[in-house]
Amino acid sequence: MSEKLHDPARRARASRFTVVALLSALALAGCGRSSDDSKAPPPPAPKFAAELTRTTHGVAHVRANDFRSLGYGLAYAYAQDNVCMFADSLLTARGERSLFFGPDAHATRRVNGEYGAASDFMDLKNEDSDFFFKGYLDIDQLKAGYAAGSQETRDMLEGYAAGYNRYLRDSAGNYPAACSKAAWVRPITVEDMYLVIAEKALHASGEVFAREIVAGARDPGVVSPVVAKARPRKIDRTFMMARLEKLTAEKLGSNGLAIGKQLSASGRGMLLGNPHYPWSSTDRFYQAHLTVNGRYDAMGVVLGGLPIVVIGFNKDVAWTHTVTKAVHFTTFKLTLDPGDGSGTSYMSDGVSVKMTPKTVTVESRMPNGGVSSRQKIFYFSKLGAVLVKPEAGISWTANAVHVLADPNRNNTRLIDQWIGIGSARGVHEMKASLDKIVGLPWINTVATDRDGNTLYADASVVPRVGADKFASDCLVVPPLLMFDGSRSACGWGQDGAAPPGIHSPANAPWMIRTDYVGNSNDGYWLTNPRALLKGPAPLGYSPLYGPTDVEQKLRTRIGFRQLEEMLAQRRQLRPVDLQELMFANRVYAAELVLPELLPLCRAAEDRALTPACNVLSAWDRRANLDSRGAVLFREFWNTAANIPNKWAVPLDPADPVNTPAGLMPAAAPAMLAALKSAAQKLEALGIPLDGRLGDYQDETRAGVRVPVHGAIGDIDGSYNSIHMSTALDAAGYHDIAWGTSYIQTVTFDDAGPVAQAMLVYGQSVDPKSPHFGDQVPLYSRKEWPTLPFSQDKIRADPQFKLMTLTE
Repeated sequence: MSEKLHDPARRARASRFTVVALLSALALAGCGRSSDDSKAPPPPAPKFAAELTRTTHGVAHVRANDFRSLGYGLAYAYAQDNVCMFADSLLTARGERSLFFGPDAHATRRVNGEYGAASDFMDLKNEDSDFFFKGYLDIDQLKAGYAAGSQETRDMLEGYAAGYNRYLRDSAGNYPAACSKAAWVRPITVEDMYLVIAEKALHASGEVFAREIVAGARDPGVVSPVVAKARPRKIDRTFMMARLEKLTAEKLGSNGLAIGKQLSASGRGMLLGNPHYPWSSTDRFYQAHLTVNGRYDAMGVVLGGLPIVVIGFNKDVAWTHTVTKAVHFTTFKLTLDPGDGSGTSYMSDGVSVKMTPKTVTVESRMPNGGVSSRQKIFYFSKLGAVLVKPEAGISWTANAVHVLADPNRNNTRLIDQWIGIGSARGVHEMKASLDKIVGLPWINTVATDRDGNTLYADASVVPRVGADKFASDCLVVPPLLMFDGSRSACGWGQDGAAPPGIHSPANAPWMIRTDYVGNSNDGYWLTNPRALLKGPAPLGYSPLYGPTDVEQKLRTRIGFRQLEEMLAQRRQLRPVDLQELMFANRVYAAELVLPELLPLCRAAEDRALTPACNVLSAWDRRANLDSRGAVLFREFWNTAANIPNKWAVPLDPADPVNTPAGLMPAAAPAMLAALKSAAQKLEALGIPLDGRLGDYQDETRAGVRVPVHGAIGDIDGSYNSIHMSTALDAAGYHDIAWGTSYIQTVTFDDAGPVAQAMLVYGQSVDPKSPHFGDQVPLYSRKEWPTLPFSQDKIRADPQFKLMTLTE
């Protein structure tokens, strides 16, 4: 093994010394070696060899000659910054949380800005989490899936495991305080990486219903159906859609905007990427530039422990992702075979089929230090895993059982897909890769290229269930997306060369244009308001891709509105214009409601409203640090947004950006009451009604308070969305839980990509790292660092450091 740090001058001197030493050694060898010595074989080439460079803000650049070594170098870099978080998250994917933290605890929560390992998609006690991952994931099927995929991905994952283990050996006894001497920081295998990636794939399907899947497992010795003891008074069949809505409204979101040559001042494509992801937990981004000489060269961010750039750019294309509105599962109702008293055989086209049992053992650390174990048996039909939720009418009775059909459960194509995206030389080539691999689990793609083309595509893994099947008697419970599992004709179909049961992206929503495309987690049909996307006649796209002609969220609407207003003024745009749009911090709800509400407020007989009216009249209707009135409006709108029938102008499906709008007079009394209540709340907390937002919204890192701008997003129409960890107290809102995370603008010149970007929360979760929050002040000041992509610019970076890693 070798490991060396260099500056450029030292490296040049070392190279000259190495050449001279080698020539001298060869000369000496020619004089003194015997004939037997001359036949000695040369030393074997290292299995792993990577260069790891660091530039400003700790951005990691990894260069290698193959994907095996690329994974090796990336894993080492990621562990340097985030070893405790990654080691903790491995316990989740392995189903081993109970063994180290006890069965009743929940996953590690963020403390003082440090890492958290809690999932943003499920909140289970450790024992249930362990049962879910051990029961739901199937390592043998994952192995088979990777064996059928590319050698590059297998090499990458092998190298990643080796690189992480190399870091553990090198740093043994010197881990950060959060995991110093922790027994759960252990070496990993390639199979562990399969589990890490599988966990990410389940974010919008299996994990969302993990509690119900665990409830569907039996304790050993139970030989009869799990019949609900008492029927709930009221069956709630809306819970699935409610959870998915919560996923994008409270857990994940993003903005993506691509400008084409018609509207670009340079004629080149331009991209704004703005994912809204967790600031803690293992879904944090990490800035990396990954290069396999002559094969792959992409820069941007990786997601958690995934060993590939997931959002970024290469010399020809730039791309981002947004969480799609599509649904990535269905359910099936299975009719049980009355001849099997165990309730584990079901009928399919009149033939009895036995379910597949899977016995899982979870070990738990007990308070006395001992270890106990418990077992559950999970059951799988050919259509999916059994799940139980009696209050939604999903029970295991003597006659029927229900299963979750999840196309991402064994989706092993993610890394192959992002290699394909990062290798593309234009958006047409990127689209061909999406159509061929079909590996993206739950995200849209927004992209542009140096020739000025833009792409939107929902190429995510969506079950092949067409609109015709939704209109048939196959659909037995629409709110649960539940189909008749007793008839094969009601199952998922086959779509061209796509994997079995999955829609081909060639037949899914997509468009390539030269003006612009955008998405903010709303419907595919509003990708460009100048050309609404409705799908093929006569039925359109599958309802699983989401509804059309429905009201869009305020964040989506302000994104398109401010773009069109800027285009009307400037006609052609530059990257700096996209940066201005990103941080405009307009609060669209205020623009919609205040023009009509404020006159009513001033005319109200309740004089207690006057100070609040005056503050909102003077407010700039933005969420900048200097904005006065933003706190008052937020507290008002958090209530007022829920007032029914508040819009005077209804949705016009032909104009979804500007409608609905206008304040319904009948809603005014409730609005004024909400405003008065908000004003009283601020007064009780001692916060001035015209308090400056920067004085009452902050992120604190290592004891240093940084004021932060931005508003909530979907509810109030702020494009720059941040969700604070705390409700308002006397000192304000504190610490961002999720929202604007990695932000990039990218265009191209003759030399390559021109990218400005920031990872707002920084590279590391270790409070002692210089990169623990060092980019938060950049965000606060709205500064956009330029990223070095070429070798010359990397070496010219003032923080350039190089490490060579071989094994």
